[in-house]
Amino acid sequence: MLRRTLLTLASLALAANAAFAQSKPVLTVYTYGSFAGKYGPGKTVKERFEATCGCELTWVTAEDAGSLVGRLRLEGTGTKADVVLGLDVNLAAEAKALDVFAPHGMVVKDLALPIAWSDDTFIPFDWGYYAFVYDSDKLPNPPKSLKELVENPNGPKVVLQDPRTSAPGLGLLLWMQKVYGDKTGEAWSQLKPRIVTFTKGWSEAYGLFLKGEADMVMSYTTSPAYHIAVEKKSNYKAAIFSEGHYMQVEIAGMTRTTRQPELAKKFMAFLLSEPFQSAMPEGNWMLPVKTPAAGLPAAFKDLAQPQKALLFTPEEVLQNRRAFTDTWLNATAR
Repeated sequence: MLRRTLLTLASLALAANAAFAQSKPVLTVYTYGSFAGKYGPGKTVKERFEATCGCELTWVTAEDAGSLVGRLRLEGTGTKADVVLGLDVNLAAEAKALDVFAPHGMVVKDLALPIAWSDDTFIPFDWGYYAFVYDSDKLPNPPKSLKELVENPNGPKVVLQDPRTSAPGLGLLLWMQKVYGDKTGEAWSQLKPRIVTFTKGWSEAYGLFLKGEADMVMSYTTSPAYHIAVEKKSNYKAAIFSEGHYMQVEIAGMTRTTRQPELAKKFMAFLLSEPFQSAMPEGNWMLPVKTPAAGLPAAFKDLAQPQKALLFTPEEVLQNRRAFTDTWLNATAR
């Protein structure tokens, strides 16, 4: 009788635990695939946030930042997202115009960003400079400027990303505009014979580069840190261009239709915390917006640094993105 009673109590306890687990609130966060993927920081971020929130964090992924905006445009206020993480600052005005985001209501200060930050909707969580990455064993004398890359008919072959779907693709679109202005169409035509392909997102482009399909790939100045820290290889480098480098600041925002407003606010605050920020350098291979207490990892300390930052305002991008994209399409689709 006693044994039967104990078994019954144990079964009730297990059932209670299962019911508790099932009753945990779920925070749904949209992000891009490589953030939540096998090699990204998503697993670490999920574990560290769930350790503090009494909730379950669920990632929902799109290919890249541009794809995230496209998905939000389709879903509108019917979106299931509580938070969207991984938009590019260049898309901030366009994303805000969708009317799906709510003000974050936070005091955001003491950021390790080279620009001032005052946006009331989006919070930055990491940043970096776009750059062309190359293998110094195969390309010992890389171009020293964007113009040298574009205008040399015998220059390196490159693999690029589609600016309509990819943040790095949009970054190069804007970088070209900054350097060439109203001559950008001619510049794209000059580069076109050496463009291997435009991929939908960064991961595919970088994979093609590593397979030897191109001499250079559009990526980030921080990308070589992965090869140094993980593969113990120092032959992958970022080419530094004399005109300066276009910046990327990655941002996150909470939706105004979230069913978990308190959890969403808690996650937004978590983005600037030590547990999140310390996961960015060797998780997302980008620079944190708040330097971790232990400083940057050793692999970041000798990376090449651009001397000049280039950046349009989000409003300028919103006003001109269609025209810039048409210029690119007219030059590269013929």
